[in-house]
Amino acid sequence: MTGAPVVLITGTRKGIGLALARHYLDRGFRVVGCSRRPSELRAEGYAHHCLDVSDEAAVRRMMGDVRARLGGLDALINNAGVAAMNHALLTPMEGVRRVLETNVAGTFLLCREAARLMRAAPGGRIVNLSTVAVPLRLEGEAIYAASKAAVEALTRILARELAPLGVTCNAVGPTPIATDLIAGVPREKIDRLLAMQAIHRLGEPRDVANVVDFFLRPESDFITGQVVYLGGVS
Repeated sequence: MTGAPVVLITGTRKGIGLALARHYLDRGFRVVGCSRRPSELRAEGYAHHCLDVSDEAAVRRMMGDVRARLGGLDALINNAGVAAMNHALLTPMEGVRRVLETNVAGTFLLCREAARLMRAAPGGRIVNLSTVAVPLRLEGEAIYAASKAAVEALTRILARELAPLGVTCNAVGPTPIATDLIAGVPREKIDRLLAMQAIHRLGEPRDVANVVDFFLRPESDFITGQVVYLGGVS
């Protein structure tokens, strides 16, 4: 594949995904984004698709468009995700299904279809987003943390399955970041979370971009199956 590298980022309408889209556009990438609703991002080198990441037919159409228009795919950043922050006894099954469909099924589907594009040439990179809610075992986030634990297991197994294709698969686990995902979380809960970190501040999109940059470097071809948590959480 010739020309600037191509990165597909899910969930680019707002928050971390939008910040990552702008970050990689600034770095000269051709960026493909997607979300359920239209994006306000308008930039040369950016293309947006409206879809649900758990919709297999829609994802395959998007990948077909990437192949036809851009010739292939260099990197995938699985950012799209939803949270359910309720006590387990107050969590409806509708919410459970929504979280698992988006966070687990959607991530798997994008990884599978991206790897099919990447196997044409070695050097593909997949980065999935997890969360510090997994190692911290946060009350009130059972389904959200469980879905991201599944993403971590998926990441580690795909790292082995995709290694013969020259594709790496890693994950980054952000701390709370000031996005819509935590907008409804009480401040006292956020403060308790920050106190669990070695570095007591909210994360920023640049913190996530820094780790993703590292995973995407050509020199990172010997690094796969890793999960990096931010803020000193382990």
